[in-house]
Amino acid sequence: MRLKEVRTAAGLTQQELADRAGVSRKTVNTIENRIFTPSVVVALTLAKALDAPLGALFELSD
Repeated sequence: MRLKEVRTAAGLTQQELADRAGVSRKTVNTIENRIFTPSVVVALTLAKALDAPLGALFELSD
């Protein structure tokens, strides 16, 4: 999961990304810390908010 890396490269705080995506800052935080696995809808919303392809944020691990 590269959400934090892409978010910080975009110069956004967790709150700014949360506001853009319409989710809570806690949601962004728990995803970045691998406590919560986002639904497909939330993952796509975060990718859109970051103007990044979904694969740049999330990938399946072996």
